[in-house]
Amino acid sequence: MPTDCLIEPRWLVPVRPSGTVFEGHAVAIVDGRIAALGPTETLRRQYPDLPRRGLADHVLIPGLVNAHTHAAMSLMRGLADDLPLMQWLQQHIWPAEARHVGPAFVFDGTLLAAAEMLRGGVTCMNDMYFFPEDVGRAALSAGMRAALGLIVIDFPTAYATDAQDYLAKGIAMRDALKHEERLSFCMAPHAPYTVGDATLERVVMLAEQLQLPIHMHVHETVDEIREHVARHAVRPLERMRRLGLLGPGFLGVHSVHLDEDEIALFAAHGCSVAHCPVSNLKLASGIAPVAALLDAGVNIALGTDGAASNNRLDLFQEMRTAALLAKATSGRADAFGAHRALEAATLGGAIALGLEAGIGSIEPGKAADLTAVNLSRLELAPVYDPVSHLVYAAGREDVTDVWVGGEPVLTDRMLTRIDETELLARARHWQTTLAAPTN
Repeated sequence: MPTDCLIEPRWLVPVRPSGTVFEGHAVAIVDGRIAALGPTETLRRQYPDLPRRGLADHVLIPGLVNAHTHAAMSLMRGLADDLPLMQWLQQHIWPAEARHVGPAFVFDGTLLAAAEMLRGGVTCMNDMYFFPEDVGRAALSAGMRAALGLIVIDFPTAYATDAQDYLAKGIAMRDALKHEERLSFCMAPHAPYTVGDATLERVVMLAEQLQLPIHMHVHETVDEIREHVARHAVRPLERMRRLGLLGPGFLGVHSVHLDEDEIALFAAHGCSVAHCPVSNLKLASGIAPVAALLDAGVNIALGTDGAASNNRLDLFQEMRTAALLAKATSGRADAFGAHRALEAATLGGAIALGLEAGIGSIEPGKAADLTAVNLSRLELAPVYDPVSHLVYAAGREDVTDVWVGGEPVLTDRMLTRIDETELLARARHWQTTLAAPTN
């Protein structure tokens, strides 16, 4: 339940206006929302009856938004490493999913992922996986916010038999959960190489009818593009344009291999990119042209991908890696600075998911999704710029407190809704199950 309180950090970074850092400011939470922010003494007088939460060594930021993940795959963390994408998928991940993925697997894996993300300051995830209703149930159990993908693929899995079945189950899931305040929804066609034209046309129609974003892997690898051109005679993004997918609601995941015209196409249509730098590096997919995308005005969000290909659901690591890669590839030290990286990990994700009216920055009227980071460790001294520290020096282990909708879901590093001992036992059960011989 939301807890009305006055949070008093040493530093307050609202993210909007961009580049702003306040000292001696507080945030008033009333009925799960940000009632006000301003000088601490002013808010103490304005809200004399609110309990105070003093955070003398902390920076308070908006809750981080993981703009792309497959949360249940946390149960496959380390199952198959150091392999290229298609070999990893075809020889290891897809066979394991065929044998084991079902409602219980998805619930337990998502709960494990939610625990990891909340302990790392992530308050909202954008998920693409099978059995999304169980993803939603796990997120709600953890107290986390989630955008649930109505996933569709043109081949059968344990979840659905064909494209029509995927979409029917996705719509039924959305109808069942649409009144949950912490849940939202996306159309989630998997990728250009797994979804045909007729299915994508249906996705576009449903996205327009239901007013949902479209969340899709695209231009992840060179091989993906080469094979797509051989099959369709055009690159994937051009096919997506012709089919009507591109627009302000389109979130292109990875988007590693883009030429100048494709960057311009993203910009002209107001699309967003979910940049997953660590997963892209680990799978040797490449490095996305983030500096060029930013220069063109494309909204950048940050994602972790799944724990099977990362292997951490850690947006602090993603911020740092994204900033450093953008500097190295562009030859410009200011290409993706600390404030811009933090914005991508918060407001950028909210914009990509169509949630910016409610989350992504610390502003009156928005949901009180907040993360407090302790900067008092010896390794973080001295602190000249708390935002620089968030991106280049601090880590998820420095997150102490997290609120979602004003509810404390992490307090002094302790999860308030999740029994960690029980969750670890579930994870060990699935480890034994997945590691068992198949014959």
